[in-house]
Amino acid sequence: MSQPSTGTLLFIGSATLDSIALVQDYPAADSRTVATDFTTAGGGPAATAAVAAARAGARAAFAGVIGTDDEGDRIISGLQAEGVDTSAVVRDPGVKTGASVIVVSKATESRAIVTRPVPPVSFPAEGRFRELLEAAAWVHVDHLGWNAVANLPGLNNVHLNLSVDAGNPIPSFSPRGVALYVPTIERLSAEYGGHLAVEELLQKAIDDGASAVVATAGSDGAWVKAGNGPAVHVPATPATILSTLGAGDVYHGALLAAVAAGLPLVDAAAFAGRTASASCEGLDGRSKIPHQTITPAFASNHSPS
Repeated sequence: MSQPSTGTLLFIGSATLDSIALVQDYPAADSRTVATDFTTAGGGPAATAAVAAARAGARAAFAGVIGTDDEGDRIISGLQAEGVDTSAVVRDPGVKTGASVIVVSKATESRAIVTRPVPPVSFPAEGRFRELLEAAAWVHVDHLGWNAVANLPGLNNVHLNLSVDAGNPIPSFSPRGVALYVPTIERLSAEYGGHLAVEELLQKAIDDGASAVVATAGSDGAWVKAGNGPAVHVPATPATILSTLGAGDVYHGALLAAVAAGLPLVDAAAFAGRTASASCEGLDGRSKIPHQTITPAFASNHSPS
């Protein structure tokens, strides 16, 4: 996995438009609360991961389903401004684009989300999406993107370097054949049993067919295991937190960009952790993602101690 991959990183799944308010404490019923900050920004696991990868110097593309409404227009323009290829996005006039209202509490460093669901994600058997899929160096899917790829006709004839964001439940999911499996520790515990040690959870995922596993645990960092190698803990990077919105999605995009650039998996996880921590300095999930270019020399100078 340490050999660099050239070509596009294709991110498949969810995109939303988020309206975000920063308050000291959550509003009470029938109250009026003055926000200390307010912004509207693009969101969604796969779309935000694509932005993080693009800011890390990768050639990124996003594929998802959005409406022909104003929210969809703003999502497309936001991704294109980041250099993300949107040529495989489906604009469906029969659906409403995914959107959220998010209240972030300074007092608790937490958030409450009210969301309009993202439309089901599916693509034509042929066309631009299929072209990008077959040519991509890596394909990254979130919980919605997984089903779109798994159900695509003729997929058995296509070899994919597949990365999976498994932070959310994915019905009928198996890590078999997944090159980079990235669940949370909580998700692994729910799948294999909370009584198991972290090292045992990682081994279970490897035994079930994943080539490499990066299991995230928020402020506790992440645990990394590739093949028959040892499980390695990568500490979290201290963060100045305004909002953790989208930090996990940023982590996924930065991780894949680092892996595709040829960094060893432990170094890639450390890079992703630093990038996600930096993103927490912004109210939205994207504005504080660093612009940076990954090289092996960069990795050797920033390896975890």
